Amino acid sequence: MRLPDLEAWAIFAAVVEHRSFSGAADAIGLSKATVSKAITRLEAHIGQSLFHRTSRRLALTEAGKPLAQHAARILAEAEAAEEAARDAASAPTGRVRLAAPMSFGVRNVAPLLATFLAAHPGVEIDLHCSDARVDIVAEGFDVALRIGDLPDSSLRARRLCDIATHLVAAPAYLAAHGTPTHAAALSAHRFLGYSNILGLWRFQHADGSDVAIRPQGPLTANSGEALLPALIAGLGIARLPGFIVGPHISSGAVVEILPDWAPDPVGLHILTPPSALRPARVEALIAFLSAHLRDPCAEARAA
Repeated sequence: MRLPDLEAWAIFAAVVEHRSFSGAADAIGLSKATVSKAITRLEAHIGQSLFHRTSRRLALTEAGKPLAQHAARILAEAEAAEEAARDAASAPTGRVRLAAPMSFGVRNVAPLLATFLAAHPGVEIDLHCSDARVDIVAEGFDVALRIGDLPDSSLRARRLCDIATHLVAAPAYLAAHGTPTHAAALSAHRFLGYSNILGLWRFQHADGSDVAIRPQGPLTANSGEALLPALIAGLGIARLPGFIVGPHISSGAVVEILPDWAPDPVGLHILTPPSALRPARVEALIAFLSAHLRDPCAEARAA
């Protein structure tokens, strides 16, 4: 039996993470030639090209995309195994790549990291704030925070808390189109869609009745912040998390509508790659974020 070329798989994972041969070589302390030879060796072994190479760009082939996920798991499990073999009393060390939604990451996650880093001086955090749904395995993230419904996947997911959302409109919109007094009336209105919570919206009244609508309107964005100018200008109704729209409710720029109708809660989830083996630095960050974002997202509600 021929053993797998584990070194080449690990180098492949590094190239995917750093998106270049030279970046991977610098990160893992090898020459660019050694990295290139390892990729060539691996491609020859599996009989498929892993990358499209040009002078300006390096991109995974269709065959390389699913294999990148396997390579990332191989590298992560090897790192976890080596760390587990070290003295259990040693402090966590190394880099953790963390992805978070843009607004929530800036307002609620970034302020927490100073406390975490002070308690774990050997750990480095690489924080990426973006409202794009990153592929955490292919892009080499150790942990991701995600708001909204989760599609079925092989990722490990834990729901940390519910985030309150608010159905809001500008006074100008309500003056022009009327203020709905029943959730069923929403189907006649224009909406500004936050893509993290699109789809069928369900509302439940205190008397137990419920209504479902499918919002439609002139603008959809993967960033709630991007909807605010159109919302304040009176172009439609929006449903947004409190950490985005809370200050604008307080200022009177927008007002809440249908307060007696509660929308389904939106979840904040913590995601990790499918392997159960994780380095101590990753476990430490997961435990820290889980503890500080469970209350239930009090900072988000108060914003």
